[in-house]
Amino acid sequence: MNIIYEPAIVSAAPALRTVTVEADVVNSDTPDDLWNLLLTEGEEIRKRYDLPMINKRPAIAGTRDAYKALGKEPNRYRPSAEALCRRLVKGMELYRINTLVDIINLISVRTGYSIGGFDADLIQGDTLTLGAGRDGEPFEGIGRGMLNIEHLPVYRDAIGGIGTPTSDNERTKLTTATRRLLMTINIYREETPADETIALTRELLEKYAGATNITVKEFHP
Repeated sequence: MNIIYEPAIVSAAPALRTVTVEADVVNSDTPDDLWNLLLTEGEEIRKRYDLPMINKRPAIAGTRDAYKALGKEPNRYRPSAEALCRRLVKGMELYRINTLVDIINLISVRTGYSIGGFDADLIQGDTLTLGAGRDGEPFEGIGRGMLNIEHLPVYRDAIGGIGTPTSDNERTKLTTATRRLLMTINIYREETPADETIALTRELLEKYAGATNITVKEFHP
């Protein structure tokens, strides 16, 4: 998979780095030991941050700055990493979804990066374009219904939007039927070094999703 950046993203987020991870996987219901890792990470987040501090994390603040530069209010459409951390700090439970989604949630909470997770077999074409959401552009967020993505960063395949840092699209979502994974790790401002994030991703995918044929690429505007 290749990524092309539209001028609006280049202008709003010139320091953006996108790491893509593709792999053959076996998805499943989330095993208890993976879920316990996520719960433990949640405890660490609660110890480390109070609610007003979450959006000051470098990775989250960088994503929010990109939203503002594109014209989106990040307090109305929070990046997914911020929303996850806020739930944890407020003592709310996370949803237990499936192995791949919960691996992504674990990495996102630990690093502060909003990470896209897609069933690669449902993506149309071999190139994604990262641009700004348009007025009235249809986008069905996972579990959220139709989402107003105007001015949000949005990845599009050959037929439309598949992911934003706020929510991914129902059309390409990860299910237990997924056999080929594409992740987009969106580094609007570095918090956890990219090589550490990649190493953690590989470790979790191999251990819990039997990942093989892992391909990692890095893109810049």
